[in-house]
Amino acid sequence: MLSKLDQLKTMTTVVADTGDMESIRAFAPVDATTNPTLILKAAQLPAYEPLLAEAILWGRSHNHLTSEVADRLAINFGEELTKIVPGRVSTEVDADLSFDVEGTLAKARAIIAEYERRGVGRERILIKIAATWEGIRAAEILQGEGVDCNMTLVFSLAQAAACADAGAFLISPFVGRILDWHVKAGGSGYTAETDPGVVSVRQIYDYYKAHGVATVVMGASFRNVGEIEALAGCDRLTISPQLLDELARASGPLPRRLSPDVADDRAPAKMSLDEKTFRLLLNEDAMATEKLAEGVRLFSRDLRALRDLVSARLRAAAEHAFADL
Repeated sequence: MLSKLDQLKTMTTVVADTGDMESIRAFAPVDATTNPTLILKAAQLPAYEPLLAEAILWGRSHNHLTSEVADRLAINFGEELTKIVPGRVSTEVDADLSFDVEGTLAKARAIIAEYERRGVGRERILIKIAATWEGIRAAEILQGEGVDCNMTLVFSLAQAAACADAGAFLISPFVGRILDWHVKAGGSGYTAETDPGVVSVRQIYDYYKAHGVATVVMGASFRNVGEIEALAGCDRLTISPQLLDELARASGPLPRRLSPDVADDRAPAKMSLDEKTFRLLLNEDAMATEKLAEGVRLFSRDLRALRDLVSARLRAAAEHAFADL
């Protein structure tokens, strides 16, 4: 019998949630997604020292800012990932631009331009943007320019509906972080079927399929394989190497749990959201409000840590050059 990972691949596009290229080669996913946290971890591994060293040399040679060098490092990783996966690679816009439409647009356009300068077409890249109101508006403009977007930090149907209205290519609902919030709030005894993160993604999936939304649903941030199995059949699932390994070692049948054929029977009514309604609905959802804010903070924290790493390497390179004089 096929492993559960191989069975999952027959009904869902599997995406590797890592910057570790050896893990990606091992599990052969279609796509790969990164964020500042994953790039920070990977950049400190000896195997990826050449990617960091190249960005540092470029920064020194052209007197670029630390933030620009960090951007180059992320694109270095992304370019290498496009050589491994046949599909898309997600590269994230700075989390500290999550409430800045124009800043997000400028950063996204710069990322796409650099990929294209390297011969990587925009059809291979997803620009990853937090699903704030401002991020969604930026995505709407980028989609109109032919730049496909991955809307991250999705915790509610209101966010998902707004992303759909904007024509976003893909959304990433965060299953595990939703569960985390409910457990911290005192919830317990959840099964794969009652897991609040699983329930949320199923609701979004049904909404999209019932109302003819083309936006891709990609479940993310899993805490265990039970969550993944409960979402078998979702458009895409982005999975960490540890859980990919568990699925690859697991046997037994893996039934399809999500299908567009039955979405109409369970789907919420179609929503129409202006800014006031979006913000009100988000505010009414304590979990989504808190997890979105926390997610932006955590990605911003790890982006600062990545820039600190780059800054330290730039200083070391400058001191080494001075000592050689």
